[in-house]
Amino acid sequence: MECHETLMRAVNLTFKGEGDDLYQNRLFSYLQKQLHVPIKEMKQIRKKVYKVRAEGLDFILKGFSSYYQFVLQKNVLTSLKREGFQKAYSFYSLEKEPPLLFEQTYYGCLEWIETSKNEFTFYKQLDRINGLKLLSHFHATNEKLVDQYAGSISNFNQVGRWQERTISFLNNLPIIGYFVPKEIINEMLRWADWSLKGIDKELGVFENGKKVILHGDVAHHNFLRAKNKDIYLIDFDLISIGTPRSDYLQYANRILPFLHWSFQDLAKYKELAIYMNEKGFIYALAFPTDLFREWNRAIREQTYLQPAKIQQLLEITVGQFHERHNFIKELKRFIAMENGLSW
Repeated sequence: MECHETLMRAVNLTFKGEGDDLYQNRLFSYLQKQLHVPIKEMKQIRKKVYKVRAEGLDFILKGFSSYYQFVLQKNVLTSLKREGFQKAYSFYSLEKEPPLLFEQTYYGCLEWIETSKNEFTFYKQLDRINGLKLLSHFHATNEKLVDQYAGSISNFNQVGRWQERTISFLNNLPIIGYFVPKEIINEMLRWADWSLKGIDKELGVFENGKKVILHGDVAHHNFLRAKNKDIYLIDFDLISIGTPRSDYLQYANRILPFLHWSFQDLAKYKELAIYMNEKGFIYALAFPTDLFREWNRAIREQTYLQPAKIQQLLEITVGQFHERHNFIKELKRFIAMENGLSW
């Protein structure tokens, strides 16, 4: 997460010779030998992501799971820039003998974008609007690249991903049940069931129509406000090919808590409004993907035992329950009207 807040919390590289610091020491030495530019300092931003200060240049050093993923992202970002999408970082070629391979991790050198102290946030209406505009620009630019990368980037399976997420959530119920009332858990499962059954009837909505390269993770921290006030899109680890609806659906889910789960307010965003007359999109809005994702992650990483984390989980699950319950009622009312039924 290459953002100002995270950077401010980053710790200067120190040479203690143990644990993560030992790894960083070795990585620092490796880079000194492998890069064209002498490096002076490294700060860890998150796991295998560092800000590096070199002579006359600051850049991000990012680890990739495979050489294939590194090359794919570099090629896609280069293609995007060539087609006119400039609101993303560039890859630098600083290696003497590419690729950079250190202890089974491939590293790439990315452009450092100086950030504004006024961070991008979904709390602000203007940021929500500008984030959607940037996402729309991203889709419009990369649509012409789909054929070029069709054999390299996987197709996004919306329903498959949610089915897997649901199974994981069900397997985690023995733990979740300690924290969340049974009535709320059952209601969440009813939302998921209604959503998935509805999408199954309208499956073409996520399979037909124009295809784009999806970003796949349109969380607030992947929109970065630069020092010059421009908004940039970052972190392309989850790119796939699909209809724009999947990115917009995720964006809607991310901003709804800041709209107090208001169907009417969500429909005011023009990039979303064009999809909110589609029954498939409405069914999909009901799926509690954020709740399933966050509980599954907390249990997988065992962070649910941390007081701050469980408080956050209970806020989105129990604290927002009534607003969300009313939102689902609005979705069901819309579907009933579309089907010519009384509500």
